Amino acid sequence: MIDIPDKTQALMARLEAALPVRARPTPEALKTLRQQSPELRFPRHCDITEIYYAGDEGGILCTLDFGLDDSKEVHIVSITHLRFGGKSALSRAVVAYQRHRVKKLKRLDGRPF
Repeated sequence: MIDIPDKTQALMARLEAALPVRARPTPEALKTLRQQSPELRFPRHCDITEIYYAGDEGGILCTLDFGLDDSKEVHIVSITHLRFGGKSALSRAVVAYQRHRVKKLKRLDGRPF
């Protein structure tokens, strides 16, 4: 098991209560988004407008709003590919989730879930 179910559900509840949440996609996430939608110019920041849980394998997924009025595309990325500014309790909780998840995934590298 990668995620801790109780902690993950608690974090999701906090995120949902705070929506929209400001975030910054990682350079890797922006590169992927630009490859998928080369006609769009993605700003460095976005708002998380919805969150989903994709099970232990996928983790927390976020729907992003870049403020691109002409875009009809939906952009969804893993929360591990987002960065959060500030020192709020919510930001610290997200960073703790990200670190835990990445650490577990590295341990599982090459092994099936």
